[in-house]
Amino acid sequence: MWKIKYGTGAEDPYLYSTNNFVGRQIFEFDPDAGTPEERAEVEEARQNFYRNRYKVKPCGDHIWRLQMLRESNFKQTIPKVMVEDGEEATYEIVDAAFQRSVNFWSALQSPHGHWPAENAGVMFYIPPLVFCMYISGHLNIVFNEHHKREMLWYMYCHQNEDGGWGLHIEGPSMMMCTVLNYLAMRILGEKPDGGLDNACARARKWILDHGGAMGSGSWGKTWMAILGVYEWDGCNPMPPEFWFYPSVVPLHPSKMFCYCRLTFMPMSYFYGRKFVGPITPLISQLREEIYNQSYDEIKWSRMRHVCCEFDNYYPHGRVQRLLWDGVYYVGETLINTWPFNKIRERAVQKAMDHIHYEDEHSRYITIGCVEKPLMMLACWADDPNGEYFKKHIPRVADYLWVAEDGITMQSFGSQSWDCSLAIQALLAGNINDKIAPVLKKAHEFIKHSQVREDLPDHLDHFRHISKGAWTFSDRDHGWQVSDCTAEGLKCCLLFANQSAELVGEPMEVKCMYDAINVIMSLQSKNGGVSAWEPTGAPKWLEWLNPVEFLEDLVIEYEYMECTSSSIQALNLFRNLYPSHRRKEVDAFISNATQYLEDIQMPDGSWYGNWGICFVYGTWFAIRGLEAAGKTYYNCEAVCRGVDFLLKTQREDGGWAESYTSCTNKVYTPFEGDHSNLVQTALGLMGLIHGRQAERDPTPIHKAAKLLINSQLEDGDFPQQELMGVFMRNCMLHYAAYRNIFPIWALAEYRNLVPMPSKSA
Repeated sequence: MWKIKYGTGAEDPYLYSTNNFVGRQIFEFDPDAGTPEERAEVEEARQNFYRNRYKVKPCGDHIWRLQMLRESNFKQTIPKVMVEDGEEATYEIVDAAFQRSVNFWSALQSPHGHWPAENAGVMFYIPPLVFCMYISGHLNIVFNEHHKREMLWYMYCHQNEDGGWGLHIEGPSMMMCTVLNYLAMRILGEKPDGGLDNACARARKWILDHGGAMGSGSWGKTWMAILGVYEWDGCNPMPPEFWFYPSVVPLHPSKMFCYCRLTFMPMSYFYGRKFVGPITPLISQLREEIYNQSYDEIKWSRMRHVCCEFDNYYPHGRVQRLLWDGVYYVGETLINTWPFNKIRERAVQKAMDHIHYEDEHSRYITIGCVEKPLMMLACWADDPNGEYFKKHIPRVADYLWVAEDGITMQSFGSQSWDCSLAIQALLAGNINDKIAPVLKKAHEFIKHSQVREDLPDHLDHFRHISKGAWTFSDRDHGWQVSDCTAEGLKCCLLFANQSAELVGEPMEVKCMYDAINVIMSLQSKNGGVSAWEPTGAPKWLEWLNPVEFLEDLVIEYEYMECTSSSIQALNLFRNLYPSHRRKEVDAFISNATQYLEDIQMPDGSWYGNWGICFVYGTWFAIRGLEAAGKTYYNCEAVCRGVDFLLKTQREDGGWAESYTSCTNKVYTPFEGDHSNLVQTALGLMGLIHGRQAERDPTPIHKAAKLLINSQLEDGDFPQQELMGVFMRNCMLHYAAYRNIFPIWALAEYRNLVPMPSKSA
């Protein structure tokens, strides 16, 4: 059986940590673990997922949850409650539903104090890691038979009925992900016509029926070129000389969005070297399987602008194509002739120097799962026997996630983010004395997860300050994020007002000051707050976005959620520490509030950048405006936000929004026959904070009834559709959301909305 473990790594000479691996969570296969009954329970979860894979596509994260519930000897002690038709929810019913959900969630807390959860669901995550291991000769060293079986199981579970794979597990098939997963299945040992339910044959048919692998999006072409099943002549240029540009150049690395910069950093290294892995017999065979013509007959230079319609969400414009053609035909020809080729050699080494810096200061986690295999393989290509590659290997485990749908690759973990939201959900219930040990452990985790130092020479490597920040995952990851910092700080401020005997000693004040410094450094002139680094690059650079399947990738932007979280954190902070930078804090909140009002949509909603989508965004915005003193009675934006929620509420009292809202940028209802419980919790809380209960509480009661009646026997809630998103077009599975937001909503409903009581 697979088992999740916490905090391991101190015994490995190639692993190091800034906080003794607090928050590290990895899976290991133990052949001796589990009773026959426990193994049967796991297998039933796997088979049940496969049987229903087209109905509910995100996993329920059952593998680690079953383990934690066993280890904590969890038994739900509060009977399930219901609100019958024609009845009103009483305080006793709501209290029971809330406390049942808290009992269940508390049993899942890790020894470190956080709640593990999958943060994945993207179908181009795992194949590059397989390619990296194959090219470097470590496929059978890093991955055992159990890893390979579960990786294949994930691909089987999320293959679409037409034989392809989507950009994410709920998406329609696209060329890039279908090609990458087909290649990965073959490398993992499947035959051309092998795989469960003829997976390989069906995938290959989809590829060939839609024009062949040359229609893949650009990142797919890059990985295929590295693997040796595509030619570099078919890729648009990614010149490493980019790293020599002076800072006055508009397209300077320091002006790029950090994920874009750190993805193209290793890609430019491979392009500059025209690196190709070993051409093994399998690679030679794959070359003939994914095209409709012989590999040797393809005119590769003509393939640079070819992109399958299903991959082409963000098409390249004419100006961009002309630019790539100029660099390809003129720039590349020149740079590869003497003496200019000496510049190319220096540029390749410069890119490698940046890679080493990023690796070292993320403890070889790197910034994320797209970059991890690229940077890892670059280290191997530069020095196959070197220490850099050896340090990468043990951090592979940080990314692998095991659930009933197999092994996937985490985006990079959501430990800090999920924990900070869970803390606020629990605190909203005002039952601190009953759950003090849970809160204390979570408090310690949050405190130990704060980044304590800026990086050395960070400006030389285009990095921003990070001292005082929280990351999305754990401290070792190292990358500051404004909303993660704001939510982490909120937790520490809320705990500072609680009894230390119950929740532990408060965070040191100077650490809170450091967090404030990070947040305030990320506010833009328009009042909005960016996520990772300050904005400022010209927006026309987005015209040069080389990635066809993602939007808004080239430069950093302000985000509504980051702005709202920051307002809430700074408002709590100034109430507790009114004299610290008071004028700056007041100005920050005022400008951020104006930004939220300015970006409201015509229908009264707000676009959610990291969650699906307008319901999520509207909840965030109303909370941010409320923290700034804006209410339904003095702010038109809040009135319109509440009206949007009321108009989009369904007959059953819930909300259900399609993920296509993110791509359409217009509210799009979910077409299914049920409401989404996470979105229902968000809509419910949005109405509570919009003071709807003071006018007509009926919509709130209806939403709460749906949540209560949907609760499972053990206090859990059913897994439904995806709830996360990034770069407009790529959806993510936040497995913890199905618990966090219903708990939070029930807590606020229980404490903030008047309702009848049997004892009254």
